[in-house]
Amino acid sequence: MAQQEYSDYQKDVISNYYKNLDVIMLQKLGVLVSELYLADSQSKIEKLWQRVQKAMIKLKIPYPVVNHIMEKKDVQILARNLQEWQSKSKKIRTR
Repeated sequence: MAQQEYSDYQKDVISNYYKNLDVIMLQKLGVLVSELYLADSQSKIEKLWQRVQKAMIKLKIPYPVVNHIMEKKDVQILARNLQEWQSKSKKIRTR
C-alpha cells in the first residue's frame, strides 16, 4: 500500500488532534456520563459502559481504577472521577 502524502495543513490538523486527544476523550466521557444518566434500556446501558471503558483505556487511566469503575458501573463514581481527571488536565494545560 502506498503511503499517503499529507499537505502541511493536514499534518498540522493531525498533530493538533493527537496533542489534544486527552481533552477530546475527557469531553467524550462527559457526554457518556450524560447518556448513562438518560439511558432507558439495559442493552443501551451496557453499550455505553463498553464505550466508557474504551475511553478510559485511551486516556491511560490506571487499570485498577478502570477495573473498579467497571466493576461498580456506578455513574456517580464515574462522574466524580471524571471531574478529578478534568481538573488535573486543566492544571497541566495551564503550566
